[in-house]
Amino acid sequence: MTTLIRQARSGTVTEEMKIVAQQEGVSPEKIRDRIARGTVIILRNLAHEGVKVKGVGQGLTTKVNVNVGTSSRVCDIKMEIEKVKIAVKYGADTIMDLSTGGDLDYIRRILLKEAEGLPFGTVPTYQVFIESFKKYGSGIEFSVDDLFNVVERHLKDGVDFMTIHAGVTKELAKRLVESDRVIPVVSRGGEFIIAWMLHHDRENPYYEYFDYLLELFAQYDATISLGDALRPGSIFDAHDEFQVGELLVVARLVKRAREKGVQVMVEGPGHMPLNEIVWDVKLMKKLTRGAPYYLLGPLPTDIAAPYDHIASAIGAAIAASAGADLLCYLTPAEHLSLPTPEQVKEGLIAHKIAAHVADIVKLGPRARKNDFIVSKLRAELKLSETVKYLMYPEEAEKVLNQFGKVEEGPCTMCGSYCPILHFIMSKRKLEEKEHK
Repeated sequence: MTTLIRQARSGTVTEEMKIVAQQEGVSPEKIRDRIARGTVIILRNLAHEGVKVKGVGQGLTTKVNVNVGTSSRVCDIKMEIEKVKIAVKYGADTIMDLSTGGDLDYIRRILLKEAEGLPFGTVPTYQVFIESFKKYGSGIEFSVDDLFNVVERHLKDGVDFMTIHAGVTKELAKRLVESDRVIPVVSRGGEFIIAWMLHHDRENPYYEYFDYLLELFAQYDATISLGDALRPGSIFDAHDEFQVGELLVVARLVKRAREKGVQVMVEGPGHMPLNEIVWDVKLMKKLTRGAPYYLLGPLPTDIAAPYDHIASAIGAAIAASAGADLLCYLTPAEHLSLPTPEQVKEGLIAHKIAAHVADIVKLGPRARKNDFIVSKLRAELKLSETVKYLMYPEEAEKVLNQFGKVEEGPCTMCGSYCPILHFIMSKRKLEEKEHK
């Protein structure tokens, strides 16, 4: 199977590479070179008809992912469809289905269809565990064949990228049990794999049979997202032996994936103090030779709920400005509840802003165009014109006119005491005086 990486290494610039180059304002040859080296990926699956081309990685705009999906306690497919529609409307770049309640095959397929071609991700381990529980009365009785059969089922459905917790080994899992970590594990998929290893006293199937996994993904040219089963769920666990130990294993798996021509990205933490975020990104990039970094958060505090989307956006902006490539949003419901559609919207907007803030630093003039236009229009008090260049014009216009229609002149905050208005008036008077 000829994958994008193999085509790039042969010197071929594909149509997808040209599209990403046009979207990002860089040359097609640069995109081809970065895909060949594995520092840029294009999320797609050959079985996903109509998938929108999205590039993630070195020198590209920071992308934002939205998680949706049912839970074992709240299973409302109509609500999840509404969340997907909100994600599409407010600019999500990718969508992941993390469902654990209901008919998982049906839910995945309907949400993938509703995503309107956005690259679509899943965590197949969830389904393996749930099907094992229904069949055997225990989630950890599944076989290795069961695991890979579900992975292949997701690939056949057109899933473009999957979280695969291949970096947590049996040795790491056994040490974790004896550790004094504040929160031993917060990764749902990671915990399922850890429990399976400890129960069967066997190595992680994803790790042991990684070459077979690569063959499956190469067949569909889908992306492996190497999950962080041991990511810190508390700022007090950041960069301990387990997070770093798993990252070292992941770095070796990245190398193996590239050698087989399979696109790969790395998932990151998690919770960590603000001062550790930049060097976390730099450490990961160094170990993996620039693999695209997909971050959950990072959350620089453990006590922000129900405003974790704000705390996460702070960490995400810093991480992305340091080189992180794909941000997984958090909502106000994080750590407390399944999110509502409105909370999905709030979380997505917060992280889209964080991504843009980071791109101003990371990409310079390529990202600042609208910022400059808005500043110039504000200096001329052309408020209704300003709205057109904001990230969310509809919402901005509602606020602008919430106390009455405003076209030009000062807003209702400063009114007649607006400093810009007074400066303009002072300047005019000075010009008139000099003219006389």
